[in-house]
Amino acid sequence: MKHLKKISILLLFSLITMSCGEDTKQFADSEIPSISVTTLKVGTSDTQPYISVSGTVEAGLISNLSTRVMGYVTDIPFELGDEVKKGDVIVKLSTEDLLAKRGQVNSEINSANAAFENARKDYDRFTSLFSNNSASQKELDDAKMRSDMASARLSSAKEMKAEVNAQFAYANIRAPFSGSITSKFINEGDLANPGMPLVTIENSDDFEIQARIPEHLIGQVKKGMRIVAMVKSIGENIQGEITQISSSSINTGGQYLIKVKLEDHSKSLQSGMFASVQIPVENPSMETPIYIPKSALVKRGQLSGVFTVSQSETAILRWLRLGEETEELVEVLSGLSAGESIVLSSEARLFNGSKINISNSGE
Repeated sequence: MKHLKKISILLLFSLITMSCGEDTKQFADSEIPSISVTTLKVGTSDTQPYISVSGTVEAGLISNLSTRVMGYVTDIPFELGDEVKKGDVIVKLSTEDLLAKRGQVNSEINSANAAFENARKDYDRFTSLFSNNSASQKELDDAKMRSDMASARLSSAKEMKAEVNAQFAYANIRAPFSGSITSKFINEGDLANPGMPLVTIENSDDFEIQARIPEHLIGQVKKGMRIVAMVKSIGENIQGEITQISSSSINTGGQYLIKVKLEDHSKSLQSGMFASVQIPVENPSMETPIYIPKSALVKRGQLSGVFTVSQSETAILRWLRLGEETEELVEVLSGLSAGESIVLSSEARLFNGSKINISNSGE
């Protein structure tokens, strides 16, 4: 009897304890404070659809300088990055071989000139003899032939001298325009060969972008179209215009090369920087992109996402695949649909499943 009484007491105590635990849990759940947030209802961008391609910034004027004569480099007066003016000597080559060749040509000219004077006198003499019937027609013809041959030899020697003198100009490589030295492929003492690039000079007053358009999009790109180029490295959006479109993709892997002239760029822009070129198009069949503020993104290592608002007003973390960026917005390629609401800001740190209180809903 006493044993049964003890069991009854234990069962009653257990029931009371379980009841109190459930009440405590319900009370705790009801007391978890909601986090106040502001949200934005995602919609498609009302901006004009555009094609986005990557390109490289290049100087409007660029030249790889080379020489037409062989010689050792004796002097490079400028260093990498130095500014040069049009006509400045950038590379000097040795001229010993040319000097020797010019001496040989001068000797040949003197010899040819002497032979020509002798042949001319013979021709004049035979002309006089022929007029007095003292020389035959053949003798006169032979004298004329020798005079003509001597004259041709003298003319050839003079042309060789002109060629040698022209080669002296190629021994001093001059800047074809004002700009800066951006590349050096040779040093003092190296042997320069004809056609071999020596230095690169660029003029940075004007810049352009070279980009490639895929085959299925080239029909929507026209010469003269206005574009926006986003250069992330300097944080600038630069206006421009398409000035050239290639009509063949044989040598460019099935993509068509275009050139875009940039306008009103800052001094921070430099050749070789990467840019994203946005080309507005009129094709209504193109899917309108979705953009969200960058400030709404949640970063976890290499992943990017946003907190979306569930029907029960809790924050649900959604991972996204992102596309092109502007200064304040980022394109959502997948993971979010138009009409969904995302959290823009919160008064406290959010976790997946956090209860939220929407204080100001964006449109």
